[in-house]
Parts: sequence; C-alpha cells; structure tokens
Amino acid sequence: MLTLAVQPVGRVIVILLAGIGAGIANGIAGGGTFVVFPSLLALGVPTLTANVTCSVGVVPSYVGGIRGYRAQLRGQIPLLRSVALSCLLGAVTGCALLLAFPSSAFSVVIPWLVGAGTLLFALSPLLTKRLEHLSHQHPTRRRLLSVGIFLVAIYGGYFGAGLGILLLAVMAISLPFDMPTLQGLRNALSTMINLCAAAVFLIRGHLIFEDVALLMIGTLLGGYVGTSVLKRLQPTTVRVIIVALGAATTVRLAW
Repeated sequence: MLTLAVQPVGRVIVILLAGIGAGIANGIAGGGTFVVFPSLLALGVPTLTANVTCSVGVVPSYVGGIRGYRAQLRGQIPLLRSVALSCLLGAVTGCALLLAFPSSAFSVVIPWLVGAGTLLFALSPLLTKRLEHLSHQHPTRRRLLSVGIFLVAIYGGYFGAGLGILLLAVMAISLPFDMPTLQGLRNALSTMINLCAAAVFLIRGHLIFEDVALLMIGTLLGGYVGTSVLKRLQPTTVRVIIVALGAATTVRLAW
C-alpha cells in the first residue's frame, strides 16, 4: 500500500478535500467511502481505524440531503419510525461483525451485494409493474421493506460503500414514491444507520478524533453541494447517474 509522506498541514488539507469529495458523492447517491477510506489508508491509518473513522466522519454528509428534501420528508415520519428498529439492529449487527472478524471475511461478498443492488434499482420500474397487483400496504411489501432495510443496515454498519444505492433499490420496489421522495428517505435512513454505527464505534474506540472532526467539516460542506446539484436534475438523469455510480462502485469493490 502506498503511504503519503505529508506534513501536518498537508494532512489537514488531504482529509478536508477527501471529506468534501465524499460529501458530494453521498449527496448524490452514495459512494463517499471510496474517497475517504483510501485517503486515510494512504496517510498511514490502519485498516480498521480507517474504516470506523470513515463511518463516523461521513455522517454530516447526509444533513444537506435531509434539509434539501425536507418538503418530501414532512409526511414520512411514521414510515421512518416503522423502520427505525431495523436500522438500529442492522447497524449494530454490522458493527459487531466488523469488530469480530477480519475484513477479508466479507471482501468476496460485498461486490456481489452492491452489484445486485444496482441491478435491482435499474430494474425496479419493471419489478414494480410486476407487483402492481399488491397494495403498497400489503404485508409482503411491508416485510420486503423492513427485512431489506435490516440487511442493508448490516452492510452499512460493516463498511457502507454504496449504502445509498442499496437503500434506493429496496425502497424503489417496496414504496410508491417518486425519485425526490426516495432521495429524501435515503438520506434520512443513511443518517440513522450511520449514527447507530457511530455510537458503537465511539464506545469501542479505534477512532482518530482529529481526522473525524476534519471529515465532518468536509462532508457537511460536500453534502450540501451534492444535494444542490441533484435537485436540479431530471428524475431519469438521476436514475442513470445512480446506476452508473453503482456499477463503478461494484467494479471498484471487486478490484
């Protein structure tokens, strides 16, 4: 692994820029981990420490999305409450797996998971038509939402690259909402999952708090930029961008 030899001021700049880039990516669809994680590794941060520092540092990147889509989220509080337990249990389970097993244990599975989520999201309009005969209050759809978010939250607590894409895939099939509402829900759920993971990592340690603080500043700024860009795009364009990011994420994970 290449390690960058930088002075303290240079380290601050690298981490801030990585945070801004990650915030922009997460503001659009996700994948900010791929900006921060390798940057921390290049600065000589151990793998586990880089992972948990990244998980906590990217939390503010979703704040801009929640604020930007607050109109779409206004009537979704009951829905968010109904899946909060799935987010909590899934995120804690993912954190436990990360702390208990080496990252190599999941390295083979993760690219397939993100790839499947991307394909699922791309095909969601066709799959939704197939499920038209089922009411959106039907128990099957509700179970799909709860179980799907629980499984995605496990992944989010463990690593999280492409978390937003997987959440969009689950919601696009199980919920009847338009793209802006799905994006608002994606930001809210990502925040819940990452906050749960952050709480576990704060208790268990392994964090570099100076790096976390810098990442929080950068990802907060980047998240506002990413959300502002996203809101100006047509839904079809957003869908294409998300699928492209998902495919790139899958390739990057596999590589």
